[in-house]
Amino acid sequence: MALRPLTHHLQRLATAGVRQASSPPAAWRLGRLNHVAIAVPDLQKATSFYQTVLGATVSEAVPLPEHGVITVFVELDNTKIELLHPLGENSPIAGFLKGKPDGGMHHICMEVDDIDAAVESVRASNIRTLGTKPKIGAHGKPVMFLHPKDCDGVLVELEQA
Repeated sequence: MALRPLTHHLQRLATAGVRQASSPPAAWRLGRLNHVAIAVPDLQKATSFYQTVLGATVSEAVPLPEHGVITVFVELDNTKIELLHPLGENSPIAGFLKGKPDGGMHHICMEVDDIDAAVESVRASNIRTLGTKPKIGAHGKPVMFLHPKDCDGVLVELEQA
């Protein structure tokens, strides 16, 4: 699937040029898949699907005004699904839903053990970031988004583990 080549690409970035005996250890490591985010036009309907139809545990809806979204997390055994709904007309999710009114996958989030070193490394590899410095994300940890045009069409979020 598309996640494997992207994960492999990011793992290569994390360790690029550091496997030689004379090189120091990698400055950062790619961790686990934290979540897959899905933009939804109807948050209540989407939450009900995961909770009632599939039997998943879901969080309360949490507004994040600084990001222009309302989030609900669906807990799975090995990761989470983040349901994203626009908070206000200027929300990036509102723009996403204009192009895809039925909703769809918005981004994937992977953990890194050193967000600052990871951001520096991906920029050095000519991967554009969406922002100048990490912001605090939905889990209260620093995050940085990578431009989808540089990541095989996938919006990638890196999150401090």
